[in-house]
Amino acid sequence: MLSHSCFNLIDLNEYTCGTNSALMSRITTSGMVSDMEDQSGVVSCVGKEKRIIVANMLPLKCWFDEETKKWGFNWDEDALVLQLKDGFESNVEVVYVGCLNVEIEDCDQEEVAQVLLDKYNCVPTFIPVDIMNKFYHGFCKHYLWPLFHYRLAMTENLGVRFDSTKWKAYVSANKIFADRVSEVINPDHDYVWIQDYHLLLLPTFLRKRFHRIKLGFFLHSPFPTSEIYRTLPVRDEVLRGLLNCDLVGFHTFDYARHFLSCCKRLLGLEYKSKRGYIGLEYYGRTVSIKILPVGIHMGQIESVKALADTGKKVKELRERFGGKFVMLGVDDIDIFKGISMKFWAMGQLLQEYPDLRGKVVLVQILNPARSQGQDIQEVENETYQVASEINRRFGDSGYEPIVFVHGPVSTQDKVAYYAISDCCVVNALRDGMNLVPYKYTVSRQGSPEIDKAMGLDGQEASRKSVIIVSEFIGCSPSLSGAIRVNPWNVKSVTDAMRSAISRPDMEMQLCHEKHYKYVSSHDVAYWARSFDQDLARASSDHFNKRFWEIGFGLNFRVVALSPDFRKLSVEHILSAYRRANNRLILLDYDGTMTPHRTVDKAPSDEVITILKDLCSDPKNVVFIVSGRGKESLSTWFSPCRRLGLSAEHGYFTRWTKDSPWECSMSAAGFGWKKTALPVMVHYREATDGSSIEEKESALVWHHEQADPDFGLGQAKELHDHLESVLANEPVVVKRGQHIVEVKPQGVSKGVAVERLVASMRSNSRFPDFVLCIGDDSSDEDMFVSVPNCVTGTSSPAVAEVFACTVGRKPSKAKFYLDDTDDVIKLLHGLSEKAPVRCPIYPRRVSSSRCNPYDM
Repeated sequence: MLSHSCFNLIDLNEYTCGTNSALMSRITTSGMVSDMEDQSGVVSCVGKEKRIIVANMLPLKCWFDEETKKWGFNWDEDALVLQLKDGFESNVEVVYVGCLNVEIEDCDQEEVAQVLLDKYNCVPTFIPVDIMNKFYHGFCKHYLWPLFHYRLAMTENLGVRFDSTKWKAYVSANKIFADRVSEVINPDHDYVWIQDYHLLLLPTFLRKRFHRIKLGFFLHSPFPTSEIYRTLPVRDEVLRGLLNCDLVGFHTFDYARHFLSCCKRLLGLEYKSKRGYIGLEYYGRTVSIKILPVGIHMGQIESVKALADTGKKVKELRERFGGKFVMLGVDDIDIFKGISMKFWAMGQLLQEYPDLRGKVVLVQILNPARSQGQDIQEVENETYQVASEINRRFGDSGYEPIVFVHGPVSTQDKVAYYAISDCCVVNALRDGMNLVPYKYTVSRQGSPEIDKAMGLDGQEASRKSVIIVSEFIGCSPSLSGAIRVNPWNVKSVTDAMRSAISRPDMEMQLCHEKHYKYVSSHDVAYWARSFDQDLARASSDHFNKRFWEIGFGLNFRVVALSPDFRKLSVEHILSAYRRANNRLILLDYDGTMTPHRTVDKAPSDEVITILKDLCSDPKNVVFIVSGRGKESLSTWFSPCRRLGLSAEHGYFTRWTKDSPWECSMSAAGFGWKKTALPVMVHYREATDGSSIEEKESALVWHHEQADPDFGLGQAKELHDHLESVLANEPVVVKRGQHIVEVKPQGVSKGVAVERLVASMRSNSRFPDFVLCIGDDSSDEDMFVSVPNCVTGTSSPAVAEVFACTVGRKPSKAKFYLDDTDDVIKLLHGLSEKAPVRCPIYPRRVSSSRCNPYDM
């Protein structure tokens, strides 16, 4: 079996061919260890700590100089990925990885890459034109973008259906990005921060190459509900891509909640909140969730406001719209911006309030579309048609209700428009964040130049602003003083416009002060600094764990476990087994001796044969320790006369088939069932898919077949209800994996094991070999109890203990086996009648046979 470092070297050979020397000098190789190695030998270049910012586009402006026949470059000061560097410490090196917005000929790519690396610390990803068109314009903008904004391709005329060729282009593009990141990363020290939905698969490629990589992702678009997201044919691959990060960021809790719901419904993952942080346990790693909306670059807008030319532009606009109430919209030409619906609301306002004609104007700045296609052309045509109709009906000589300003419009000009506008209208049908209200608020705060142009008295001037904002965009929750509207309800937008016009000055001042205080303190630097700090926290324990690969292709993930967690093999255990004279073998049943997914839960003939062989050895005491009832266990294992059974988590115990069942406590104290059962019945009837299991010692409410969110909520409510009504009873109310259980105090598998060992000692049998195998949370009690109870001072010899969990997952056990097949092979190897087998070497397993979430 090749070590992981070998695999990385193979990968490097594939993607470093033809790379320029400057980039090659920064290439690093990360090592990974097989089960019997450690990860201390990582080969890496120790240098200055970097933040590698990966986005679809580099923050550069590009042009071709016809005289020199050379490409020219400059920073794009409006690019968010450039602005966020203000949140990092001054000694941190920032490297940008992304595409250029121009096509570079193959013969010029190496020279351009060298210039960008040396002068701008940028690493360009040169994606072939055919792949780029299918990747960006095909899959990103015409499939993922609409789907993430809640638009499904119901018919051929509505949206674009899933296309496997465009999906393959998306995969290929993400792979190219991974190649470029790999050229500049030092995985031991650097942090990688990926931006937006174009690169959802990049975390998978990077995690496969560098298991300990410090990896963050921020989604700038909405994340749809699970009902929308689950229509994506490649939903698992995309979801696992995000889960290969250490930190995933969202603008609002709604977006994060939808992501967490998808993880629960599609992958069965539960999330927990601890000390203010939300985390998903994913194969031994905790994937942290960050909720913080992005901010604007305050310094950029303040510097623009201070320019004399800005004041001149403000004066011109004030004279142009003098005496009118100006409402402003700034939108891309996009199917989700709701521009035409905003116009219809403006028309309805003038229809209902004729006295406002000539007194109110809606200025609409149209930014160029970011994608191409028929849908964009249709939106543009509709926008102009609606505006023309309203201007025809309600305009007259010298007055147009709707005024178009065609982009691109400079930041300086936008600030001027913001400054003279009485109201900002953001009417998007669905949008990830939208920073227009933030920029409007800061611009309305004014400056000496703007105040002079507006005829205001400097510091004494009152600052007023009104914002009409759609409730379906990311900035809405943070604008508590805004007028929130449902953009689909044209009448509500019309009413909001009328309310904005008639809003008292004092109210406008108070709302402006509240908004400005928030926007100025939560700028882009604050956002970047907060994300960077949380990423450092989320990835802080990588070097305290060992990693294994499981899964193939885009379903790849790593399992992170403690360094002393090993796979148990026959070779490892056989010598200790043969040396021992008093052996205790403790076996869980469901998930250990038989898979959880089998319909017929009875043990197979092979399992019965193995248990009979083990029990036939007089040195062995073999017990099945299960949560199942004694009747089913008695029936299933009747052929094994010397097999011990511990039923209902140790409440009942039987040493052999001919022995009577022993109860761990008095059976007289079960009056609490009369109280608990009616409560459970009530919740069963109210929760479709739930059921009740009645045991002699316990009552269990199951909700595995119920709706995940509803079942979880009902389980929490039932748990609190039962704790309340059973507060004075000698019972424990416990929540487990899809269950709520009520059982007597002092009943657990750990206590059962302690009693078994104590009984053996009383008969002068001191266990010198203990094998304990289980798969779920109830077995963790055994793993804790076994080492303590067999190493007492009265023991004549030190016992060798092998606590083993089924599945590679965090556990209190020191060993693991991959699945029930490995358990059977191990027990075969210990059987005296079976030949000694070769060690069970570590191997990759699919997700269906390694589920770390049974705990």
